[in-house]
Amino acid sequence: FGFRSEFQLMSIWPVKIRQGELILRPMRFRDKKAWNEVRGKNREWLTPWDATRPKIDTSVPLPNYFQMVAQQKRDGRAIKNIALGIWIKESGREKFIGQITLGGIAFGAMRGAYIGYWIDQRFANRGYTTRAVNLLTQFAFDKLSLHRIEINLRPENAASKRVAEKAGYKFEGLRTNYLHIDGAFRDHLCYVKENPLIQ
Repeated sequence: FGFRSEFQLMSIWPVKIRQGELILRPMRFRDKKAWNEVRGKNREWLTPWDATRPKIDTSVPLPNYFQMVAQQKRDGRAIKNIALGIWIKESGREKFIGQITLGGIAFGAMRGAYIGYWIDQRFANRGYTTRAVNLLTQFAFDKLSLHRIEINLRPENAASKRVAEKAGYKFEGLRTNYLHIDGAFRDHLCYVKENPLIQ
């Protein structure tokens, strides 16, 4: 374990993490059909928790799938945000079931980031999200030498709260009107995990 230079960190992309049948890897242009299918089937399930934009920011159109993936690649290479698809391998084929992001990556005095995630309802409550959070947290601690990672979640989102707690994140406090979710700024609970090896 040791500090990695900025040049060394640039070589980590594309990130691919695997544990048994669970795979975390960047989305590709050719994954569009799988992404559209899962997002389409889960629209009602995800809408209450999806980030939205305040009116001041709505003049710029949302990116399409290809623009989103291209931006994720740029951000990943620059180590600003590491967005990964959550996949499981079944009968020799990868099945897309969600996404997880290590975002807002900061070095220097902070050495921190946040983790956000969503999962296909058909694969919820099977431990996949918690495993994905554990894997990405360990990656952030071991490969990026980050000190602190946050998970910010809506107080009403009991499933997300269970994920954070099972992954060993500790409740730190309430952030009022923290993020624009489902059409308005909403309160969030902040859960934190710190890297004991970074002093």
